[in-house]
Amino acid sequence: MARKLLRIGTRASQLALWQANWVQSELNKRYPEMEVTLTKIKTQGDKILDVPLAMVGGKGLFVKEIEEAMLRDEIDIAVHSMKDVPTIFPPGLGLRCITEREDPRDILILAPGITSFMDLPHGARIGTSSLRRKSQLLHLRPDFVMVDIRGNVETRMRKLTEDDLGAVVLAAAGMNRLGFAKQISEYLSTELSIPAIGQGALGIESRIADTEINELIDFFNHAPTAWAVKAERAFLRRLEGGCQVPIGAFGSVAGGTLTLTGFVSDVEGKQMLKKTVTCPVEAAEATGISLGDDLLILGAGKILNEVYQYETFNAQREDV
Repeated sequence: MARKLLRIGTRASQLALWQANWVQSELNKRYPEMEVTLTKIKTQGDKILDVPLAMVGGKGLFVKEIEEAMLRDEIDIAVHSMKDVPTIFPPGLGLRCITEREDPRDILILAPGITSFMDLPHGARIGTSSLRRKSQLLHLRPDFVMVDIRGNVETRMRKLTEDDLGAVVLAAAGMNRLGFAKQISEYLSTELSIPAIGQGALGIESRIADTEINELIDFFNHAPTAWAVKAERAFLRRLEGGCQVPIGAFGSVAGGTLTLTGFVSDVEGKQMLKKTVTCPVEAAEATGISLGDDLLILGAGKILNEVYQYETFNAQREDV
C-alpha cells in the first residue's frame, strides 16, 4: 500500500518555510495521492536574536529541536539549510539528500550612492553576524567597522538604514529564493569571499532505518552538489569548526573532477590560510580531510585556538 502521509519538520523563519514549502511542493508533484504536512519547530537559534551567533556557541543551534522531534516520531523528515547542519548526527538520524545548489555566493546590499564594494568609504560600517564574512572582508579592507546584525533577511536589509551601515552582507541563495534578487547591489566572487560550508544547498535529514521514507525522498539528491558539500563538510569536521570560528570552504564539480578551496582565519583577517586542491569526485570526503590536515600543518590549529580564546573572552565580557 502506498504511503498516505509524510510529515516535514522545519524552522518557522521566512526562508526556512520557503525551503520546506518547496520540498513539500516537489513531493506533491511526485506523489499526488500522498498528504504532505509541515510542522513548524522553534530552535534555540531562533530564540536568541540579541547575541552574535559566535558568542552563543555550540553546534546544532538551528537543528537540535527538529532532530528531537524526529526521534520522537513526530515528523518524518527535516529540511535544513546545509550551512546550519552539524557534521555529526544523533544516533539513528542521518543526512539522506542534498539538493541542487542555488547561487553559493555572498552578496552586498549597498547604501544609496555607493556603487560597488571598492567604492565603500574608509571606515564604512558593514553589517553581518558571520565571522567568516567579517574576516575575509577585513582581510581586504582592514579599515571597515564590522557591525553584528541578526534576524531574517528583511530585518537585516532594514538594518542598512536603521543602523547607518555602508553595506549589509547576505547569501545570494536566500535573496533569490525569497524574491529579493533586485535588491542585490553586488555579488562577491567565491575567490573574494569563500562561502560557508554547504551554502546554497538544502539538506534533507531522516531516520536511517526508515527505508520507505528514504526511498521516497531519494530523488532530491543532486550528485554534483552532494560530492562538493561532502568535501566541504569533511574539511570542517577535520578542523572541528563551527560558527564560532572563521572557516569556509567551497567545492565545485566539473565532469568527474572536484575542485575544493578551504580557508581558516583569525577574526580580524590578519592571519589567513587558504589552499585549493582537486581530486576525482569519489575522493571528496578524503580530500576534504586531507585539505584540513594541510592547513593544520601550516598553522591553522594555532589560529583556531586564538580565535576560541578571543570569542570566549568576549562572551564573558557580554555577561558582565
